Amino acid sequence: MGGDYPVRIQSMTNTDTLDTKASVAQCIRIIEAGADYVRLTAQGVREAENLASIKKELHKAGFDNPLIADIHFNPAAAEKAARIVEKIRINPGNYVDKRASFIKSEFTEKEYSGELERIHERLLPLINICRENKTVIRIGINHGSLSDRIMTRYGNTTKGMVISAMEFIKIFLSENFTDLVLSMKSSDTGVVIESNRLLVEMMQDEGVAFPIHLGVTEAGEGEDGRVRSASGIGALLSEGIGDTIRVSLSEAPEREVPVAKEIVRFICGTTGRLADPAGKLKYKSRKELYRPLVLTDEKWIFSDESGKLFRGKMITFSPGEHILLPSGEKEKMVLNPIFNEDDPERLAIDAAALLGKYFILKQADGICISNRGKVQGRKLKELSFSILQATDARITRTRYISCPTCGRTKFDLPGAVKKVKEATGHLTGLKIAIMGCIVNGPGEMADADYGYVGAGEGKVHIYRGTVPVLKNVPVEEAVGELLKLINTDQKQ
Repeated sequence: MGGDYPVRIQSMTNTDTLDTKASVAQCIRIIEAGADYVRLTAQGVREAENLASIKKELHKAGFDNPLIADIHFNPAAAEKAARIVEKIRINPGNYVDKRASFIKSEFTEKEYSGELERIHERLLPLINICRENKTVIRIGINHGSLSDRIMTRYGNTTKGMVISAMEFIKIFLSENFTDLVLSMKSSDTGVVIESNRLLVEMMQDEGVAFPIHLGVTEAGEGEDGRVRSASGIGALLSEGIGDTIRVSLSEAPEREVPVAKEIVRFICGTTGRLADPAGKLKYKSRKELYRPLVLTDEKWIFSDESGKLFRGKMITFSPGEHILLPSGEKEKMVLNPIFNEDDPERLAIDAAALLGKYFILKQADGICISNRGKVQGRKLKELSFSILQATDARITRTRYISCPTCGRTKFDLPGAVKKVKEATGHLTGLKIAIMGCIVNGPGEMADADYGYVGAGEGKVHIYRGTVPVLKNVPVEEAVGELLKLINTDQKQ
């Protein structure tokens, strides 16, 4: 991975890691779908130990793809798993540091340095085990699950995310350990782009370069999930950033792999590695409200929602072109990519991967998707609105973020997503999070208006922002209670 190697693709199991048979079967489905690596959760030592049985059964079945252990909160599980799998993922926000409680507590310089020394000491056993077993470590930063220490000094910001990673990098380098991969993830595509760009800049300043794993967390499901993932991942791949990716959907994990493969194919071509990265777009701040238009035919004179006419510049290009829009342009610029695609899903992925960055960075004023294939008319207009919604450029319906299922999830997350959408789909402008467990709970949905979070077998916590309003609600009643809370708030 990294360098001139193709961009690698991975997914993550959602089976109980203690269930060897089910985990092996799902690993095989993920691999046969085209994944290079498979990640499994190891929330405890028993789960970490059982990775050996899963690996053994996979080898017996003829599969030797590298396995990755996903660790949260539990250094003992990491140290056990590191002797078995090829890579482990740790989150600095909850591996040694105290996870963010959203309570601000100041650290003196001495206290801050003392915390770093404590983290260094606690990481030493893992470093030595990984060195001995040639195990790679991914330092995985998630927006919203930063530690209290980082949140107090930097806030829940992209700078805080990158500083957290750089602190861990320096600890590993001080021990002469360099088998590292880095990731900066968020459900906000703008944060994904900004944090990964800043990570690259800070690594360059330090004279180091490590492979980068890309992903948009809690992307959701269906077309929305695909469009959101392709927008963020595609934007970075087009700049030459990214060595391995995971598309996170609230669906069966093997369904993530074809989406990831299509993003890589579309952006990087048959080699799987972009030879000539596109230029870097700068964020374009706007004093006026940024509300890109959606057009369904090619015109040079447009009207906005109020009926006001204006002249704009239609920029027509083919999917193979990664254009740089002129800076300082006074005319409104409308992007008009022309596709030739019959498959609606493939068109959605390609269009989002191509166009997403222009709206995330507020570069374009309008979108007009043309297609010579079978997908026509209303579908193109709906796709245009989906891209603007996924990039937070223009919100026309309720926004949903939902985590991908994993072995920590104790209830039917895809079913929950469907039920919540059915009950709240008539609302506009809200952001609702549907999360599977405590790991992807309050922290990573911190900017949502409401949260629906799995709390165990058949139980759900319902949040207003980061505050749990209702706890341990039976799953049969939870969607109704969520809707009741929203309706009550809207009447006030």
